[in-house]
Amino acid sequence: MFRRTCTLGIAILIAVYIIKLFVVACMNMELGEFKPVATIFLLDVSASNRNLLESQEQTILKIAKRLDSEDQALIYVVTQDAYNIYNGNPHKLVQIKKTMQKRGAYDEKNWGTAYGLALKKAIGDALMYHQDGFKPAIIILGDLENEGDIRKQINWNTLPKNIQKTLEYVPDLTLAFLYAHPQKLDDVRQTVLPAMKEKQPNEGEKNLILASEENVDLAIRKILEAVGR
Repeated sequence: MFRRTCTLGIAILIAVYIIKLFVVACMNMELGEFKPVATIFLLDVSASNRNLLESQEQTILKIAKRLDSEDQALIYVVTQDAYNIYNGNPHKLVQIKKTMQKRGAYDEKNWGTAYGLALKKAIGDALMYHQDGFKPAIIILGDLENEGDIRKQINWNTLPKNIQKTLEYVPDLTLAFLYAHPQKLDDVRQTVLPAMKEKQPNEGEKNLILASEENVDLAIRKILEAVGR
């Protein structure tokens, strides 16, 4: 009886000691700081991109679904003009889908691609959200074809300097170009990556994500990893 009591007492002491070690470890554990994400989608709804539009909308929904409820999702449509059609909780997937189908529906009159104007607006949003403590990501879904008013197109000669200037204020910016032809994407890489690596020497390669139609699923994983989701 005495031996059994001693054994039980020792077992209790060991259990208490293990529990104490566990509690101390939990108290000393550094938890990663949660940072909300602002994901800004630029969706090309021009005539030249209409065959890719449905897949691009699905990509937006896939990314939005994986975001946190405290994150923000913004969607711009890009044609001869660029304007915001959604700004809110990324988990309102039904509302996002309906909005894209209504405001992003194909219209033969929508000829032109104001990528430059859209990118300018997205960078303005990124600056604002960064100041509010968000990690911004700009995701461009389109063929990157230049059509229509040249003043609203991307100026590829000045883009690297503009990106470098943006990264001075938004050092954790993620950029993604999805669904363009591989040749277009290679041009983007040659133009944009050196600018990003100069300001993000350790993250530039990770924070610039390029994918043609065939590689979008892999790109989605890279985007979510880059923004911490």
